[in-house]
Amino acid sequence: MTSISMSAEKEFKVLYEISCAMRTTLELPHILYIILTGVTSHSGLGYNRALLFLFNEQKNRLECRMAIGPKSGEHANKIWEFIDKENQKLEDLIHADKVKEAASESALFHEYKDLVFPLEVPTLLNQAYQRGLPWHLTPEETELFKDDPLLKSFSTYELVIMPLKAQDKVNGLIVADNIYTKKPISQHDIQFFTMLANQAGLAIENARLYEIVVQQSMTDALTGLWNHGYFQKTLLNELPKAKRYETPLTLLFLDIDDFKKFNDTCGHQHGDLILKEIAKILRDSSRAQDCICRYGGEELALILSNTTSEQGFETAERIRKRIDEYGFPSPSGMGALHLTVSIGLATFPQHAEDKDALITHADKAMYEAKKSGKNKTCMP
Repeated sequence: MTSISMSAEKEFKVLYEISCAMRTTLELPHILYIILTGVTSHSGLGYNRALLFLFNEQKNRLECRMAIGPKSGEHANKIWEFIDKENQKLEDLIHADKVKEAASESALFHEYKDLVFPLEVPTLLNQAYQRGLPWHLTPEETELFKDDPLLKSFSTYELVIMPLKAQDKVNGLIVADNIYTKKPISQHDIQFFTMLANQAGLAIENARLYEIVVQQSMTDALTGLWNHGYFQKTLLNELPKAKRYETPLTLLFLDIDDFKKFNDTCGHQHGDLILKEIAKILRDSSRAQDCICRYGGEELALILSNTTSEQGFETAERIRKRIDEYGFPSPSGMGALHLTVSIGLATFPQHAEDKDALITHADKAMYEAKKSGKNKTCMP
């Protein structure tokens, strides 16, 4: 058997392993991790570093979603020595339990995770996106782009930018280099990389469609907020994190005062419009990391991670006052309506140490706010 056929056999084996791994999951972070591990591992394509950018259609920009690689030549040697010593194969490296570890501990990802490139701004990465073809930048070409935002951040002397496609539409890009080994990137390397990218683009598209379906199943159709099922799941996941890192977590329950009377007077259709308006106020009054849910009917809930009871009270009061001062549209279209809310809050671990107790305390505090005059915030 010739060395060429031996090489081809090994490459097809690698592609087969990566393809099989991508078919085991529809979780996007795991898919991205499998792809980049295939690009960077010794038992895969063997590049030293790789960044993966996905196209955000809503914001019309490329966003760095994952990065894998050593932070220095010394670090690279230690990793490679460990892999050789432990005889780790590709299937060992792409196991599901490695994904969170890679996201939380990868120094490379923490360095580049905030990189975004709006498509309206001419940059190297945007040119690659528009071209939609593999782009090998030799040391001479890389020097020409040395002032580009990507290369100012991701310093290298030679790289390849590989588009990821689904149905001839680019949905992402991989940037890879050999900064530590200084191994030249050959035309054969790019052909092999292209075969992997063709499978990767389709896997990403399938994972994104799955994400959309999952998100729709967890979203309240009327308000666009998370639904009751997502509330329960999130609280169940966030409380162990709060315990582990010894950080507070505050739960707010919010109920629209006299909403039944309002529905009886103005009609349920207009009541739905009011719920949408209040959902917008909640979004505008909260942090990006806060989880805002429609708990049921006219009752809404907010899960505020890393938030003390004092901070939670300030947030609740800000929301309450904004709703109190807000001019809601009237059914006739003339003038504005005045509505108020009652809010109850409870904080882990100050008021409760488990999910059910936290919900009970926040719910009781909300009903205390209603019983004692409405349009106020209460806590245990």
